[in-house]
Amino acid sequence: MKIQPREAEAFCAKPPEKLAAVLVYGPDGGLVRERAEKLRAAVVPDADDPFRLAEITADELKSDPARLRDEAQAMAFGGGRRVIKLRGAGDALAKLFQEFLSEPLGDALVVVEAGDLASRGLRKAFESAKNAAAVACYRDEGEGLRSLIRQHLNAANLQVAPDALDYLASRLGGDRRLTRLELDKLVLYVGKAENATVDMEVAQAVVGDSAERTLDDLVLAVGAGDLSSALRDLTRAWAEGVAPITLLRAAARHMQRLHLLSGAIAAGTAPNEAVKRLRPPVFWKQQSAVAAQARSWSSERLGWALTRLLETEAACKRSGAPADLLAERVLVELTARAPRRR
Repeated sequence: MKIQPREAEAFCAKPPEKLAAVLVYGPDGGLVRERAEKLRAAVVPDADDPFRLAEITADELKSDPARLRDEAQAMAFGGGRRVIKLRGAGDALAKLFQEFLSEPLGDALVVVEAGDLASRGLRKAFESAKNAAAVACYRDEGEGLRSLIRQHLNAANLQVAPDALDYLASRLGGDRRLTRLELDKLVLYVGKAENATVDMEVAQAVVGDSAERTLDDLVLAVGAGDLSSALRDLTRAWAEGVAPITLLRAAARHMQRLHLLSGAIAAGTAPNEAVKRLRPPVFWKQQSAVAAQARSWSSERLGWALTRLLETEAACKRSGAPADLLAERVLVELTARAPRRR
């Protein structure tokens, strides 16, 4: 059974009693963990109950496949339905779950956590079974992310200003757990004053992980033609584990914003005013630098830069491609050909 995204929260809060197993998967690891915990709490409210909870790993199942059935049919001391949690699952376990779901034993609920999965393999085993379900966990974005931010802050009696909401939405959403942790930091920073407002200054002071700040610094250095700063920020990005595709897309977003700004400036809008109108907003300390780059980059050169970035992203996705080297090479190339090269 495949659970639609709009039904996922209600389903995890109250799963059907006759369900044998649920696969919770997707690119948002924090949301996978949150929904798996919600499923657990619906069956076993006490997270520390040693008699009704059991955890196994994918490696343990690979070495001992019979353990799944043994745990599923075990009875809890004192009664009650049990929950079996499995983390780190992948398509290698698809056949095992096909066999288990064809004839499950016991009444335990097996909650399986996995990363992003293709439609075949493990996903297919759960989606095609009548006594199982698959719940996808995609990254929060758009209005859904804004709604999550508002709800989290409103629960602490905090309001959020529109520009601060735009800023938070541009910095959060990659992982539900990290999003909530960042919002909790905001709540602690502002305090418990009733109807207090999270404004732009507070949001920028508290939220924004180091990897995001590194990306901002890097793309500004590329746009300014500052090779020494670009190489320094690139080294820092690699150290923080930023993926090559993420670097390329950050640079592409920066070039697209410069293209929008140059058009607005050509139409008569003052550069600083054009920058302030951008959404998500530009950090106030970077506004003058962004405006200067928009004036110096021509539309032809911006088009060339975007084409090079798209070509490099496609090359990085080919099997066996040295993605790190390809990304680094194109960013150095763009920096070297920037109009304001230093």
